[in-house]
Amino acid sequence: MARKFLYAVVFLVVLALAALLAYRLYGIQLMRRFMVPSGEVVALQPTGADAYASPDLWIARPDKPGNPALWTPTGYQPAAAPKAAVFFIHPTSFLDTKTWNAPLDNADANTRAALFLRGQASAFNGVGAIWAPRYRQATFGAFLTNKAAAAQALDFAYRDVLAAFDRFVREAGDRPIILAGHSQGALHLSRLLVDRIAGRPIARRIVAAYVVGWPVSLTADLPKMGLPACAAADQSGCILSWQSFAEPADPSLIVDTFDATAGFTGKPRAGTPMVCTNPLTGNQGGAAPASANLGTLIPDQNFQSARLVTQSVPARCEGRGFLMIGGSAPDFGQYVLPGNNYHVFDYSLFWANTRQDAERRLKAYEAAR
Repeated sequence: MARKFLYAVVFLVVLALAALLAYRLYGIQLMRRFMVPSGEVVALQPTGADAYASPDLWIARPDKPGNPALWTPTGYQPAAAPKAAVFFIHPTSFLDTKTWNAPLDNADANTRAALFLRGQASAFNGVGAIWAPRYRQATFGAFLTNKAAAAQALDFAYRDVLAAFDRFVREAGDRPIILAGHSQGALHLSRLLVDRIAGRPIARRIVAAYVVGWPVSLTADLPKMGLPACAAADQSGCILSWQSFAEPADPSLIVDTFDATAGFTGKPRAGTPMVCTNPLTGNQGGAAPASANLGTLIPDQNFQSARLVTQSVPARCEGRGFLMIGGSAPDFGQYVLPGNNYHVFDYSLFWANTRQDAERRLKAYEAAR
């Protein structure tokens, strides 16, 4: 009996190792095979003109109890009287493979979104009051295909984001504005910059726009987004963007889809250089050692809390504009995507530096005025 048990254990270990190897070697192909919905997209009705007047449609807003964006690790506190207003668009938290867009009341997606706000939007609570809307986000599989349904699903999600932003502007008053998002949220933010910021008076109120975890082409996108890329750490009114990879890196999960599209200028994105802000320095491009990292958030197993570890992750921009974090990155287990893609942790890897960056850019904004 004992020998049979040992054989069973060995078999399970071998099976687990085989599964891990398959994920490492064929993870991107497997995700595209099993995570993309097969049905047609369902047309969504626009949200009502005053829908986002309701606190129920916001995951975070200054008057909302239990605001997840107010979380901070030990040693940090939210600002008692924040000077800026922050509009934060959360990343994809809907993983369904049967439908293309998340219902606003999907409990699993909303719970995950709140967790993302704790690890991402919290970086901005030292300078700003944070608004983060619920929206009928496209499912994760929409980013793994060039199907027309995927583009439609993203359009429906973006329509909600625009409605939420218009309400945010009304409630933010005349405060300086920080715009931030991640992944799908950063994609919607890049479109919002084109449609609501570029060429408008509100552009003068933008402290910075953090378009993190989504590519921004320097030639095919940036000229239409209304703000320049941030060239220096003490610059305001500019765009930051980065995408984190350990080495050896395989960015095909991103570039295969991105390169098949045209940018906001109408020019092809294929092969174009991308904005790469080094979050350790606040400068465009360049490298910085791990000693410059003021704090990386290392989450616990259930992502309910995290500890801050200093000087653990370096960063350098290379190639078309990907952010390399070396070969000895923190062990985040199953949440690292195929290709050594640390996408989920784009903010967490540089949480304290992002917090400092927002503070520095707000001071630069105030000094300029």
